[in-house]
Amino acid sequence: MVVKRTKKILKKRGHRTVGYGAGKKHRGSGSRGGVGMAGLHKHKRMRALKYMPDHFGKRGFKRPQKMIKIQKIINIKQLDPQIDKLLKEKKIQKEKDTFIVKLDDLGYDKLLGTGKLNHKLIIEAKAFSESAIKKIEESGGKTITV
Repeated sequence: MVVKRTKKILKKRGHRTVGYGAGKKHRGSGSRGGVGMAGLHKHKRMRALKYMPDHFGKRGFKRPQKMIKIQKIINIKQLDPQIDKLLKEKKIQKEKDTFIVKLDDLGYDKLLGTGKLNHKLIIEAKAFSESAIKKIEESGGKTITV
């Protein structure tokens, strides 16, 4: 096979269209009427209506962020190791061998049941998962829904 000595572009230099035919055919995105979604409101309108019927207009709404209440949750595996620390800080109380925990005072809304429970707890919270209730009652504790 013979090695090509000069590049094609160098051969075409000096010739008006450089191998692209009429000048109007080699104009980048201008020859296609714009890039991507350009012209959907103008010259590509019928194409948009035919192939993207849901493109124009609005649907649904976004709720105001201040109306959305995100539940703050904590797992048993996060709460259990902190019991002694919370008792020292007087954020929870102790009666005999039972700890009384008010999750609302700690800044949580719901208790989930992942993890092991090593203490006997009476917990007040807005919500509990079924597994959390089961584990607390198995350890001899109690759940109070506020």
